[in-house]
Amino acid sequence: MRPLILIPCYDPGPRIETTVRDALAHVEGLPVWVVDDGSGRATRERLARLATEYERVQVLHHETNQGKGAAILTGIRAAQQAGFTHALTLDADGQHPSERIPAFIAAAGEQPDALILGRPVFSTDAPALRVHGRKVSNFWANLETVWAGIGDSLFGMRVYPIDDLIAVMEGTRWMRRFDFDPEAAVRLVWRGVTPVNVDAPVQYFDAEHNGVSHFRYGRDNRLLIWMHLRLLAGWLPRLPTLLLRRLRMKRR
Repeated sequence: MRPLILIPCYDPGPRIETTVRDALAHVEGLPVWVVDDGSGRATRERLARLATEYERVQVLHHETNQGKGAAILTGIRAAQQAGFTHALTLDADGQHPSERIPAFIAAAGEQPDALILGRPVFSTDAPALRVHGRKVSNFWANLETVWAGIGDSLFGMRVYPIDDLIAVMEGTRWMRRFDFDPEAAVRLVWRGVTPVNVDAPVQYFDAEHNGVSHFRYGRDNRLLIWMHLRLLAGWLPRLPTLLLRRLRMKRR
């Protein structure tokens, strides 16, 4: 097992510096790669400073914004060519707890063929719309995998087996934007990858604390609805196989 940390990034403001520095501080020797998905000049300058300051930081660039999934695909393709086997993904906005990185890496070390999923633990100040809205996507993701064990379909702190994720993404033209996280979880389960859930507290930052969000409620929820309709169409022919696999899991 040879892991790295992968951070897709699109104009997250000053938080990207904190996210990268915190990741470096909580793991010894692990590379931190940032995929800049068409950010503006200010973000590029921040990333250039980080790459200059830290030997373990590498920055890849998209000239135009292509979406989170596209940024991750660029990162894992380059990581595979460099000999890495697993990618721990973090959002650039600092919501994911860097102190939990060792626990995620350890879980992947114990089960290297599994998908390590972050299961968010929300504080009382978390936006209610975000907390309760994700329950809908979680329900459909679990239906589409016959309740194989996806604790949360939207949380982006995960450890992916790189070969499996590349195979899944290259088999479809979707999974390139905001719909990446839930579709990746579902399609990896369809592929036979076992989901393992690891708890992680979530922290939301407002504008006063350099918080930046590119989430658009109407646009992104339409994207999720279309994604689940597509997945349901692919779920039906797979249903007998998924049910048989679920039965074997219960027997074990």
